[in-house]
Amino acid sequence: MEDSAFEELVSQNQDKLLRTCYLYLRDRQLAEDAVQETFLKAYRSLQAFRGDSSQKTWLTRIAINTCRDLYRSEWFRHMDRRVTPEDLPESGAPFSSREESLIVEVMRLPRRLREVTLLYYYHGMDERDIAEALGISRSAVSDRLSRARRKLKGMIEGRDEA
Repeated sequence: MEDSAFEELVSQNQDKLLRTCYLYLRDRQLAEDAVQETFLKAYRSLQAFRGDSSQKTWLTRIAINTCRDLYRSEWFRHMDRRVTPEDLPESGAPFSSREESLIVEVMRLPRRLREVTLLYYYHGMDERDIAEALGISRSAVSDRLSRARRKLKGMIEGRDEA
């Protein structure tokens, strides 16, 4: 891959990866670092990319693994990582109040359920690509999506009743 083609890959995926890393890490600076590290790792391993998956899936897997490494670090556990929709990196369109409520609830999901939810609904990835990006089986993805939907429904209905 030529440098210009790699630059195109970066420009096409940078914003979505930044939002994904931010939602995973809940810190803008860490998310920016994770995205930068993702692209460095991708550039270094371009020769190893066999094309078994899409470049988007490949980059997403690298980004998630980078975020997981940061998430596991000792100092990360002591940070204040509360997220509001206003804190999210910019996207093309503003959020409606209903979307904001849903984002807040998604962010309250356990990490494993939040990961698949974001990749499925935000990135538009199918279960096969999500399984590959996360290094889990398709049935695990399906199960996690199902549990996330049930949990979100309960969270939203519980909030509406309060």
